[in-house]
Formats: sequence, structure tokens, C-alpha cells
Amino acid sequence: MPINDKGRMQARELAADYADLGFTCVFTSPLVRALETAQIIAGDLRLGPPVCIEGLKERHFGSIQGVPKVELAQFNPLLQQQLLDRNPACSFDQGETMDGFATRVLGAIMSISERNPGERVLVITHGWVMDVITRHIMGLPRSAILNMKRKNGEGVWLEVTGQSIAGRA
Repeated sequence: MPINDKGRMQARELAADYADLGFTCVFTSPLVRALETAQIIAGDLRLGPPVCIEGLKERHFGSIQGVPKVELAQFNPLLQQQLLDRNPACSFDQGETMDGFATRVLGAIMSISERNPGERVLVITHGWVMDVITRHIMGLPRSAILNMKRKNGEGVWLEVTGQSIAGRA
């Protein structure tokens, strides 16, 4: 689903906040909400079109991919609660494992850094992706349940050097 008017406003506000930070380019998940957000921000910052990176996509939820939350709550309330808690241990029939997902996300971050050494780049992605990055920079196991959920537009600053990803959560 595309972002709504509130999401577009948040994207413009984020672009205004980042206007003087020296970003050279924007990378994004190719999924619709992230891509539209990235297009708005790139346009407002007068950068080139965002570059889509498959590795930045949200976790694949398998057979429940795209199932509305209300419907999921009716036929599997336990799984619905695990999703709301963003429990990395929950598994999905035909879906992506947490370990595979985390490896994909961190690999995408490393790839972006290798392609843009020394540059300040902006990455637009999704909630579960942000959870993976947060666990990594905090030195937490991939299985840790975070006691927070990032809000739309909230950022994490990363420094990627060699094979190391560090940052401020």
C-alpha cells in the first residue's frame, strides 16, 4: 500500500530536517511505502532518484504476507501478538527466518558502504529492518526482543568501516 498524506508530510519534514547534513544519495527498499518516501526525500533534497536495494526489504512473512492485522488476530491471535511485539523468534510458514533476514539486511548495509566509501548516504527502509540494525549496533543477539519500536521517520546513524557496522541507537 502507498503511504498516505500523513506519511508524505512526514517525509517532507524529514527532508527538511536533513537538508543541511550533506547526504549525497538515497538508497531504499523497493517496497512501495519506502520507495515513495525515498522519492519525496530525494526530490526535496535535490538528489538523484533513490537506488532500490532488495536487501533493504522488510522481512518476508510467508503465508501471512499481506494478511490484514484484524484478520490475523481472528485466526491466529498468538502470532498477531508476536508480530506486534516484533518478536524475532516468531516463524512464518514459507517465510524468511530471522537469521536469513538479518544476514540479508546487514549485507545490504555493507554493500551500500562499499559502493559509496566516505560518503554520507541516506537509507529508507522498514521497521523490522531497523530492529535488525538496532540489535546489531547494540551488540544484542538476533533473538533479542527490543523494548522499543521506532517511529516513522526515526533514524539511526551508522558508521560502516571495513567489515564493521557501528552506530548510535
